[in-house]
Amino acid sequence: MDDSPSILIADSGSTKADWCLLHKGLPHYYSTSGISPYLLTASRIKEIIQLELIARLPRGIKISKIYFYGTGCAAPQNQRLMQELFAQIFPQANAEVHTDLVGAARAACGQSAGVVAILGTGSGLCYYEQGEIVKYRPGLGYILGDEGSGTYLGKKVLQYYLYDIFDDDLREAFEETYHETRENILEKVYRQLTPNTYLASFSKFLSQHRGHYIVENIIEDGLNDFFFYHVFKYKESWTSPVHFVGGVAWAYQDVLQEICILNELQIGRILHKPIEGLVAYHQASILQS
Repeated sequence: MDDSPSILIADSGSTKADWCLLHKGLPHYYSTSGISPYLLTASRIKEIIQLELIARLPRGIKISKIYFYGTGCAAPQNQRLMQELFAQIFPQANAEVHTDLVGAARAACGQSAGVVAILGTGSGLCYYEQGEIVKYRPGLGYILGDEGSGTYLGKKVLQYYLYDIFDDDLREAFEETYHETRENILEKVYRQLTPNTYLASFSKFLSQHRGHYIVENIIEDGLNDFFFYHVFKYKESWTSPVHFVGGVAWAYQDVLQEICILNELQIGRILHKPIEGLVAYHQASILQS
């Protein structure tokens, strides 16, 4: 049995969670299904952690500290739920639960100041300095908000298809890719457990058909909506770097760069996943302590 204390770091969206075990200073990476206390029951979250993570950790490993950054963790009751679950699963560990926005900010900025945007399955924005979020613009979720996210863009893809706005080439490409009927789509959107991840799955259609004017219009309109409703509402967006984190940001970084240039914003880092930046942040914090 290895009694050396280890640190567990996690960044979780609603689709996928990335984990890193820091053991004897070395990182070991894992991935599991996404964990959102808004969308999943406590028993399902516990099941994911036990079956998809613990079963793959080195036998006898001792976790002394957990840093969990996750979607849906802004609400105090959801933070308490996650802390209670970690106390049950890792009784010897001290767990800190933060929002995925805090994770994105620490990964992108470290200890520097900056505006940080998440553009993944969902979306969010904050202003960050000295290791903490000092200004936060809460979103409205995937039904009323999440502008610029995979869910938002995927919803547009379905609207264009179901309203027959796609031209013949795009309509045929959609049908060859997904083999979905109108009835199946509506059933899954309105009746399944996690419609946001289902909607977000259709955003990949856009990256597969870059260059088509309809596709480019959907991408540009979706990202411009995010800037209009969120980025432009912060005066700090014109005085600090604007960083972007997430799969959508990574896929359409050319569009983000163009929007920033047109609006005279200083673009910062564009990260696909926060986990490696979070590992670097916590490794630096250990060295400083």
